[in-house]
Amino acid sequence: MVNNQDMSERKDDTNRIASLYGLTPKVEIAINQAIMDGEKRRARTLMAPLHPADQADLIERLPLEVAAKLVRMLGDDLDAETLAHLDEQTRDEIVDVMGMAALARQLPDLSTDDALNIVEELEQDDRADVLAALPAEDRVLVEEGLSFPEDSAGRLMQREVVTVPSFWTVGQTIDFLRNEDHDAGDFYLIFVIDPTRHVLGEVRLNTLLCTQRPRRMSEIMDADFRLIPVTMDQEEVASLFRHYGMVSAGVVDEDDRLVGMVTIDDVIDVIDEEAEEDLMALAGVGEASLRSSLRETMQGRTGWLAINLITAVIASMVIGLFDATIEQLVALAVLMPIVASMGGNAGTQTVTVAVRAIALRQLDNMVAWSFVRRELLVSILNGVIFAGLSSALSYVWFGDAEIAMVMAVAMFANLIVAGLSGTVVPLGLLRLGVDPAVASSVFITTITDVVGFFVFLGLAALYLI
Repeated sequence: MVNNQDMSERKDDTNRIASLYGLTPKVEIAINQAIMDGEKRRARTLMAPLHPADQADLIERLPLEVAAKLVRMLGDDLDAETLAHLDEQTRDEIVDVMGMAALARQLPDLSTDDALNIVEELEQDDRADVLAALPAEDRVLVEEGLSFPEDSAGRLMQREVVTVPSFWTVGQTIDFLRNEDHDAGDFYLIFVIDPTRHVLGEVRLNTLLCTQRPRRMSEIMDADFRLIPVTMDQEEVASLFRHYGMVSAGVVDEDDRLVGMVTIDDVIDVIDEEAEEDLMALAGVGEASLRSSLRETMQGRTGWLAINLITAVIASMVIGLFDATIEQLVALAVLMPIVASMGGNAGTQTVTVAVRAIALRQLDNMVAWSFVRRELLVSILNGVIFAGLSSALSYVWFGDAEIAMVMAVAMFANLIVAGLSGTVVPLGLLRLGVDPAVASSVFITTITDVVGFFVFLGLAALYLI
């Protein structure tokens, strides 16, 4: 149990961390009070210094009606970057409050990747209205981005890149960056290209700044670089960044011409998004969030609960086969949930590791078999340990050596089945093209319940009755 001192220390830690940034508890309370009092000028004054991420964090925590009131009070003073930091559901609600005209005024202030991310989530009619209101240059870039496959590098990339010819000197490049009237956004690489926009090399900013001005870019560029096809899936992009420790990479079209770049901040968003999807899928709750409506929450959960009901009925049917056995020995009814529960938990442990390894692209054929062998060994060792513990518990509880022996064998068998199914099921689903994160848990629960009950009650029927 957490005592008052621990709670106080945690609260102090939270306040200390918050004090490092703009959104302190005092500021949040003051903004809430300004909203309640309808003080538009004070609300704007308090919101203005906050980082867009803090503004988004505040809006997400507010009830919808209060958040809507704040957005209307801010008007066009709402930082465009705030929209990019909002989660999808909250952003949809805020955009409805703003209106399409206000959204169109905000989008040109965003980088192309953030603008595209917002536009692609709009309904078709709203999307057409927003695109029509955008400046011609921005509209062309957004429409081209929408032509790429969903969840691809083309949707993820930003179009603002810095490119220079190979014959330029370091001094010319620095002068270009200082004097040219353009907004390249955040960038870490300068791309050296030929006249057809084919990439010849990359120059990191630290290399550029630490090199004498007379040297040519062709002399200092890194010719060992990695480019991302515009159609590559965003999960593959994230895997590349993770594997090679990249912070930025160029994106090329089917003719290998540079069309944009992906940066680490976008990849972090992808990793978070994929991790959240897998977590929700394992729990069978779909895309539920704190703002989800009752209808959306029910839709996300009812289907999986229905499937779980079917699997539970299957397990119950196995129990029904041995109803006469259970009637003659009440101890079986007391002990059999232990066997099934231990198997289910062991299977969940294994399948979680397997799904994570699959998501990180760590399981090829050779590694997969090694993983299966290791998990089988772990299952055997755990089986021996917990078979001994459970049989000892059964003997102390009921004073019957035969019940204890049946319990030991059933526990040992179910833990081995749990370990095997926890590895084989997700790998098999992957081979069949089914997302292991979504379907594995249902299969694992069914297998461990059915096997646990069948072995335990079957042995009891053979040797105890």
